[in-house]
Amino acid sequence: MTDVAIRPEDLRDAIASTLGDKAREVALALGEVTVTVDTTHYLAAMQLLRDAPRTRFDQLIDLCVVDYCTWRDLGAEGPRYAVVSHLLSVALNQRVRVKVFCADDDFPVVPSVVTIWSGANWFEREGFDLFGVVFDGHEDLRRILTDYGFIGHPFRKDFPISGEVEMRYDEVQRRVVYEPVTIEPREITPRIIREEHYAGLDRGDQWLGGVNS
Repeated sequence: MTDVAIRPEDLRDAIASTLGDKAREVALALGEVTVTVDTTHYLAAMQLLRDAPRTRFDQLIDLCVVDYCTWRDLGAEGPRYAVVSHLLSVALNQRVRVKVFCADDDFPVVPSVVTIWSGANWFEREGFDLFGVVFDGHEDLRRILTDYGFIGHPFRKDFPISGEVEMRYDEVQRRVVYEPVTIEPREITPRIIREEHYAGLDRGDQWLGGVNS
């Protein structure tokens, strides 16, 4: 293992050289490298990032889904869902972010990387549960945080805050039942109350608590 991390510019060039045309973009911003790949090259690119001598990303640190639907309100175009992974090379002391967009907004699908990093198992189940992204090839893709009767995917930005259904225990049927939501949707705007002498913040010659500086 090396104690000295590679320069971000060198890491960018090493990844670009390793992936070749399998990478749509290899970008460097704020000292971090982000790789964007198409779904057709996703598995091959991830395999190379793990095994190639100049990358050797042997650990999957995180995998999540991002919903970009509100970007369209700002005039941005492109697919709605992206799967984002963070990889770590212990041997080479370097990190990279990998982003792949789902081609179909209505039925978002990307290949599963469980066969490359077994730790992706629960991450991908979470992405399916909360965002509805299907990870093709995952052998046990089922909900992991919500219950089996849950309707919808609660981390999608268009999911109602009150949910789609509510549940309660029915004494007569002696089981949990699901019913339409009875809460009326409403928007709550936080109210900010400013006290004139709160914590002495209006007195520049004192610390918090009233001790003279």
